[in-house]
Amino acid sequence: MNMDSARSVVLQTLTQATSQDTAVLKPAEEQLRQWETQPGFYSVLLTIFNNHMLDVNVRWLAVLYFKNGIDRYWRRVAPHALSEEEKTSLRAGLITNFNEPVNQIATQIAVLIAKVARLDCPRQWPELIPILLESVKGQDGLQQHRALLTFYHVTKTLASKRLAQDRRLFQDLASGIYSFACSLWSHHTDCFLQQIYARDEAAALGSLERTLLSLKGIIMQTSLTMFSSPSFQGFLNAVFERLKQFLECCRQIGADSTCREKLEKTIILYTKVLLDFLECHPCAFIPLIQRSLEFAVSYVFTPAGEGVTFERFIVQCMNLIKMIVKNAAYKPAKNIDDSKPESLEAHRIKTAFFTHPTLTEIGRRLVSHYFLLTEEELAMWEEDPESFGNTWQHFELKICTEVLFLDIFHNYSQTLTPVLLEMVENLQVYNAVGLAAYELFDNVDFDQWFKNQLLGELQVSHHRYKLIRRRVIWLIGQWIPVKFKSDLRPILYKVILNLMQDPDLVVKQFLPYLESIFGLLFQLLQQVTECDTKMQVLHVISCVIERVNIQIRPYVGCLVQYLPLLWKQSEEHNMLRCAILTTLIHLVQGLGAESKNLYPFLLPVIQLSTDVHQPPHVYLLEDGLELWLVTLENSPAITPELLRLFQNMSALLEMSSENLRTCFQIVNAYLYLSASDFLQNYAESLCRSFCDLLKDITNEGQVQVLKVVEIALKVSPILGAHMFQSLLPAVFRGIVDGERYPVVMSTYLGIMGRVMLQNSSFFSSLLGQMASESSQEMDQLLGSVIEMWVDRMDNITQPERRKLSSLALLSLLPSDNNVIQDKFCGIINVSVEALHDIMTEDSETGTLKDCMLMSHFEEPKLSDDEEPPTEQDKRKKLLALEDPVHSVSLQQYVYEKLKAQQALLGDQGFGVLMESVDTELVRQLQEFLQVT
Repeated sequence: MNMDSARSVVLQTLTQATSQDTAVLKPAEEQLRQWETQPGFYSVLLTIFNNHMLDVNVRWLAVLYFKNGIDRYWRRVAPHALSEEEKTSLRAGLITNFNEPVNQIATQIAVLIAKVARLDCPRQWPELIPILLESVKGQDGLQQHRALLTFYHVTKTLASKRLAQDRRLFQDLASGIYSFACSLWSHHTDCFLQQIYARDEAAALGSLERTLLSLKGIIMQTSLTMFSSPSFQGFLNAVFERLKQFLECCRQIGADSTCREKLEKTIILYTKVLLDFLECHPCAFIPLIQRSLEFAVSYVFTPAGEGVTFERFIVQCMNLIKMIVKNAAYKPAKNIDDSKPESLEAHRIKTAFFTHPTLTEIGRRLVSHYFLLTEEELAMWEEDPESFGNTWQHFELKICTEVLFLDIFHNYSQTLTPVLLEMVENLQVYNAVGLAAYELFDNVDFDQWFKNQLLGELQVSHHRYKLIRRRVIWLIGQWIPVKFKSDLRPILYKVILNLMQDPDLVVKQFLPYLESIFGLLFQLLQQVTECDTKMQVLHVISCVIERVNIQIRPYVGCLVQYLPLLWKQSEEHNMLRCAILTTLIHLVQGLGAESKNLYPFLLPVIQLSTDVHQPPHVYLLEDGLELWLVTLENSPAITPELLRLFQNMSALLEMSSENLRTCFQIVNAYLYLSASDFLQNYAESLCRSFCDLLKDITNEGQVQVLKVVEIALKVSPILGAHMFQSLLPAVFRGIVDGERYPVVMSTYLGIMGRVMLQNSSFFSSLLGQMASESSQEMDQLLGSVIEMWVDRMDNITQPERRKLSSLALLSLLPSDNNVIQDKFCGIINVSVEALHDIMTEDSETGTLKDCMLMSHFEEPKLSDDEEPPTEQDKRKKLLALEDPVHSVSLQQYVYEKLKAQQALLGDQGFGVLMESVDTELVRQLQEFLQVT
């Protein structure tokens, strides 16, 4: 098929693929999918989207298929990769003209050129940047804009590359075109200002678009390479001048100008340059601190900003002030002599700027201007109280204002405390006093304030007083953990229960979390309709359940019935589902073993949340894993469904994400719950996963993996060793080679101690296997193990493992083996060290006893604020009763092993053996054994 006929067929199929009729659409999409790997397909697509006469939707689709093809088939190593000949032709075709008339298509073409540049520039595509620069310099307005758009996307993409070689290439590229980009930005900025004041808004909008693209290009280039250059310092100083010009322009053109939106975008981009530079290079920013503070404070806290500023700009300025105030690099060390010169310089600049009058004005304006609700916000409250409670129209500004207030108050509390206290007396500034509760601890008698004023305000029922009631109950919530007498709480509870009957929904959302109002909270959960509101109520319910724990059981029936319905309704709202998962976590903890009644709902929820092949896992995984863990910890017995859940684990372990620790805890929980069922079903796949993990994981990660193996051996010594046998040679080699990382070595010895003590036949076969692999005698290898064990006892810090080491090495006795007798002194040394660790004086008898011995299971007596043991806690306790570490007296074991060794060798032979032990060590040993 020649090019023209191919083009005709593809064009027809693309046209069908834009149809609304699925009968036409689906076959066309399938055909296009088949063509994706055909040679010449992308050349045809290029001719189609470059033809401005064709239908826009068809051209758009052609661009998208081309862009997807770059991701899949452009790399040389990709299956069905494009040929080098076709790629050369495509690269040339992409940059022959920059005259695309449709903005959206122009943007997509720019993006796909950038994708190719990321893979091919500059080696296979050295002409790209020169052609772009030439086109940007051209006189044609459309061509200049499209080239500039492409230039920006190419720069942005190249700047994102992370390999050192790629970064060097980009640095060379950026330094070569940086001055050109700056002059382009300056030129278009001047053009815009001339045109806007000449009232030529159409031309001004075009120049502003080019200004914005040039500025973005400069930012991309400087993000990796130019921050330290003098030219960039010059650019930053120019930014302040341009900001002032553009803000003044806002005043002149008014809110209705067609340029207004882009003008504000450009202003925000200027402030972003400053914020990014400050965040990434705080020391280099020091010369700009004074100018930045003067600029931001004047526009946000003085009349200079009136009629000029807008909300997003105010937020950026507040962030600039906040980052300078709290930046650790700008604070002297506790010992002033240890301070870096640049830190002292920054601190000096800040101190000189934040004078008493400046701080006073900032504090007053924050509290009396920015904290106030606007008329618009009050009207929103009246119209839709539920939405208002969650989504203030000016939410970002409110949060930013409060954070800035806290940071400035924290750093300059001596100046601001008197200012705020004066305002408390005159204005009742509840928000500020709530935010600064910890800072004002010594300056406010909150109990008196509560009794004399706040309590009365909570009892005013007039509907116009609801704003005050809401703020007061929030304020009390802020102060309760700081300073609030317990004998005042009953009065508060009574008022709160009245507030729960308040018809105003917003007041209901700001209540202390009391078990006595659980039913009302549940009613509220059903009543509200907004997702965010349901999340807040669920949060309160979770807190109540967490605080009262098992006492919640009589009250949760209604909630247990409602949550499955809410889960189903929230299918499109992942954040609400996260809140449900959190509630379920606390619910399972509160119900304990009774949580098994929730399994028909609970287990499918865990299954969905932890299945990496299901899209929602991106949002639900962390909470889903936590729920899985607490479900296992509180499960009274294994069920087939609970066991089946573990099928999700292999994929989770492959991800090696920050959730690995929780995954290991889940594996441990299965081992404690039902080791035999679990290991027989999953040990093979788990062992494979662990072997893969150990190849590429940190030392801390290795320890976490090995601890799981250790627990498997503790719970099931025979089956555990058999199931994890492919891991154990690496442990053995680690011991013999003297693993350098102490915590890893300690874990190796813990694992080997379990095998040696509780599965001696397996240890013998492992020793034989390792001897064969290393071409050594078994005795020689055993000697190396004992020698390293004795040498590395200091690596073992846990008393349990130290006692286990002693028991394991003693289990080799009695023996007439020359190697073991040769290492006898070391074995005794380890045993005496362990006896020192674990032997304590019995307070009743005054004799020494092994403090690790456990004779029977006791239900612990709990105080009111202690949580009852989980089912897993009970399982661990029962397991400990069977564990040699807790069931065998080391003192008795040493005595018996020495008697057996004496019986084997006879008195004379045993005497010779004991002479190899240091006399001080023998004396200490006799002291421990004299009561046996």
